[in-house]
Parts: sequence; C-alpha cells; structure tokens
Amino acid sequence: MAASPFDSPLYAQLFPTGEAGRLFSDSAALRAMLLVEGALAKVQGSLGVIPDLSAAAIHRASLEIQIDPGAVARAAGENGVPVPGIVAAFRHEMQAPEHAQFVHWGATSQDVMDTALMLRLRQCLALAEADLRALLGTLADQADAHAETPMPARTYGQHATPTSWGAVIATWGMPLADAVDALDALRHGALWVSLSGAAGTASALGPQAAATRKGLAEALGLGDPGRGWHTDRGPVLRIADWMARITATLGAMGSTLISLSSSDCGEVGLGAAGASSTMPQKQNPVGPSVLVSLANQTAALRAGLQTAATHQHQRDAAAWFTEWALLPQICLATATGLQQARAAAAGLSPDTHRMAANLDSGLGLIHAEALSFALAEMMPRPQAQAAAKALCQKAVATQTPLPALAHAAYADLPATLFDARHQLGTAPADARAFVARIKAI
Repeated sequence: MAASPFDSPLYAQLFPTGEAGRLFSDSAALRAMLLVEGALAKVQGSLGVIPDLSAAAIHRASLEIQIDPGAVARAAGENGVPVPGIVAAFRHEMQAPEHAQFVHWGATSQDVMDTALMLRLRQCLALAEADLRALLGTLADQADAHAETPMPARTYGQHATPTSWGAVIATWGMPLADAVDALDALRHGALWVSLSGAAGTASALGPQAAATRKGLAEALGLGDPGRGWHTDRGPVLRIADWMARITATLGAMGSTLISLSSSDCGEVGLGAAGASSTMPQKQNPVGPSVLVSLANQTAALRAGLQTAATHQHQRDAAAWFTEWALLPQICLATATGLQQARAAAAGLSPDTHRMAANLDSGLGLIHAEALSFALAEMMPRPQAQAAAKALCQKAVATQTPLPALAHAAYADLPATLFDARHQLGTAPADARAFVARIKAI
C-alpha cells in the first residue's frame, strides 16, 4: 500500500482528507513560504529596513513566481531545509539582482518555515471548524428527535441502566462543541508569526526587529508572540492537542457505533455499510472502524510529537525533522475523521423497536438499581441493596424476569418502576441541553 493512506488514490474514499489534503503538499508549502518572504519584504520596506522599491518588487514577485519543488530538492537535501534553495531560485527568477539581494533579509529558514506552517494550519483549523459545525448540526437533529427514546446504557460492555439515544449522542456532541468553543483561544495562543533570526536573537534584523515581527504578523493575519519560539514547540503542541481531542471523541463515537450496529445488538443502522467479499449477509461498519483507527493513529503520533518538542540548544534539526514527519499526519487524520464522522452521522438510523426489545431482555436486570432504591423507601439502604441483589440472583437461577419476582415479593412497588421511560434520569435534559448549545453556536 502507499506510504500514507492519506496520499493514496486507492484509499482516497476510505481516508478522505477533503480540502485539507491540499494544504500538506510540496506546492502548498512552497507557496506559503513565498508569501512569507513577500510579506516580510513589504513590511521591511515600510519600516525603511530595505529600499521601498525593492520591497515592492519582491512582494509582487512572491505572488507571481512559481517554483518547482523538484528544482530545489537537491538543495533541500544538502542543507537540511528547503529555504536556501527556494531563496536562490526566487532571486534567480526575479531577474532583478538589485532588488533580489534584499530577499530574506535578516530572517532564518525556520522563521520562514514556521510562519508558513502557521498559515497552512490556520486554513486547516478553518476547514475543521466548518466540518465540526456541520457534524454537530446533524447530531443535534438526532438528539432532539430522540431525547426521550429509551435504550440500554452500557458500562464495561454490559447493560447498566436505561438512557436515551439523544443522551448518547450528546456524549459525543458536547466534547466536539467544547472544541469549537476553544478555537478562538487556540488561534490566539498558537497561530504565531516567527521572526527571530539565526539563533533566536534577531541580531541580523537590526533595531527594527520587534517592529518588523509585529508588522509581519499584521500583514499575514497571525499573532505576534512578542518573542522568538524556535525551540518552544508549544504552539504546535496546542494545535495537535486540540486535534487529538477531536479524534479521541470521534474514536469513541466509532467504537460505540460498531457495537450498537452489530448483529448482537442491532440498535442503530449505519446507512451504506460495507460489503464482504465472501459473506453476502455482512454489512460492515466501515466508517466507524476508520474513526477508531484514526484515534489510535493520532494517539501514537501525538506521543511522538511530544518527543519532537524537546530541542537541544537554540535549534535541533533532529527534533524539527521529527515534527515534519508527524504533524501533517495528525492534521490529516483529524480532517479524515471529520469527513467520515459527517458521513456516519448522516446515515444513522436508530431502531427504536430493537432498543425497546433489548431493554426487556436480560430478565429485566437492567432495572436492578431502580429496584434497590425503591426498596430503600421501605427499609434501610444496605438491606435494600441486599434484597435487590438476592432477587437478581433468583431471577438468573430460575430464569424468571426480575419485575415479576419483585412485584410478587413487594406488592407496594410502583407500577411504573420497571418502565424504562421513567428511569431516564437526566438523559432527556442532557440531550436537550446539547441541542440548545448547538443552536446557540
């Protein structure tokens, strides 16, 4: 298979990256770096750091000149970074040495690459936000329609107490809504411009270094951190953490849907499910399985990115190269997860009859907690728990439903005690709170 499923024509529909895939190409990286070089020159021209005429020529050329990635590959291999080769090619293509000499004035390769990365990450976050909002809208519609649709809640894979389908959806939706709410702070605290020169001291940028950095941030619509951050990978880690939260939530959603759509459970249909090459009866939960795999992949990548944040001295090529290998995969895993989650959410169809049947299965033991609290109205709590447990054991031993045994033993029990609709607790309110929140964002 391909080195990455995100770059594979064969697996493009299984791991669809959407528009985010275009942000992590060589062409997109080069274009972003040229935009940084052009904006830097324009700001330096306005501050009198370089001639204004040269600044205008460089800025105009940065919008027009195209550089073939293959043409600078050798220089990138020799230098460890592509910027020297890009700057040389750009100067050559300008055909104006009197102006081209001022390209990349006082900056270092990492300034250009980190700033260009932030331009692409900004677009990546915008795409993720759009997908998140669309996904949340679909989930909220289901949660609203099924706020009071009872179904078994499960802990450790076993029936616990009744809940509602709307509340289950809300357990996925609320963390995703938290991610949307966190975006403004994330953009402010992570999408930074970088301009601090060769060793982080901005020595070659002259007395206008701080003003140049501030102007570059304004020109590119990025934040000015007020300092250099070559070895502080906090901005990158914060973005990766945000993405990891999303993929973890989507992984939980996928894992639960695999279980709920299984033939043993059958409470949720997935719409267009996958076919088997040999078993005609199979409808495999392909999309949810992708969500789980992406959560696993992101967890591993995020751990690697943490080690890549440990830089030696004022720059560490090995750590930086590690980040290059890991961060794009995290971004594309998040983009793919959101694409697959939107498709999965659009196809969800709860089988309310199967949910009701599953609630009535298992000899009614799902009502054991409610029974113990009802008995606690008649006797001390420890005694009530022991009595409820004894009735559960008798139900299993005799294969007699718990409700029948309980009513026979305690005639004063409420008639609605074993009706799941009366045991939903906060589930309907939780579902409606999620719906209200999504309507408000």
